[in-house]
Amino acid sequence: MSTTQTQSQPDADVALKAKHRAMWALGDYHAVATEIIPALGPVLVEAAGITAGEHVLDVAAGSGNVAIPAAAAGAHVIATDLTPELLDHGRDDAAEAGVRLDWQVADAEHLPFEDATFDVVTSCVGAMFAPHHQQTADELVRVCRPGGRIGLISWTPSGFIGQMFAAMKPYVAPPPPGAQPPPLWGDLEHVRELLGDRVSEVTASQQLLGVDRIAEPATFREYFKSHYGPTIAAYRGLADDPVRTAELDRALLDLAERFRTPDGGLAWEYLLVVATRV
Repeated sequence: MSTTQTQSQPDADVALKAKHRAMWALGDYHAVATEIIPALGPVLVEAAGITAGEHVLDVAAGSGNVAIPAAAAGAHVIATDLTPELLDHGRDDAAEAGVRLDWQVADAEHLPFEDATFDVVTSCVGAMFAPHHQQTADELVRVCRPGGRIGLISWTPSGFIGQMFAAMKPYVAPPPPGAQPPPLWGDLEHVRELLGDRVSEVTASQQLLGVDRIAEPATFREYFKSHYGPTIAAYRGLADDPVRTAELDRALLDLAERFRTPDGGLAWEYLLVVATRV
């Protein structure tokens, strides 16, 4: 029997999701998506083999990095995200691109869709930030039809963004019980365990995204302090502690220095996974 996730959520979970929603509304993630990582969307659309006429769900879609190019390929796309402000930007971008798709506020851990609804389910550095990994993976699998594909791009633990979160960890409040670190989604064995025997034909590769626009360490740090929700939240938590603020400043500068490429850019590693639903 088909089901949808309509059960009530515990108060603590509702509060946690409200906090996540507010964090991603800070700054200007739309600028990050369109200025720094726009290439990732088309990469995932191609890897997942999205074609005209297919029904596609993009989970934690942000402002549409995957959803808009998928719609441009002729797919019927629903883009979901926990943060409505990001979807508003996506609607504007889709209109400018001349493509039509549906935008819905939804939690990656409680997707409001029937079982086996979609030909392709995607998430590009999005669903990885939902706190409960197994619950998220279960939802991605549940709404994908047998024979359909699940396509994911996630930052790796050892790559630039994974190490950025490691650098910020001493300066932020510990996660609530049961929450797992987002970059674990960039570990293939972790993803295989999450998806289990419900998928087959798993293909995976680690790839690098070249980032030149904010390659200078100080430029990167200031950009993320003003644009990227998790970094903004970390600094806000240190507002009354100039010593620890300076420590975090230095940690982010050191990170950017460590990941600079010989040509002066930055290389951000991510894991690309495509699996077929059994």
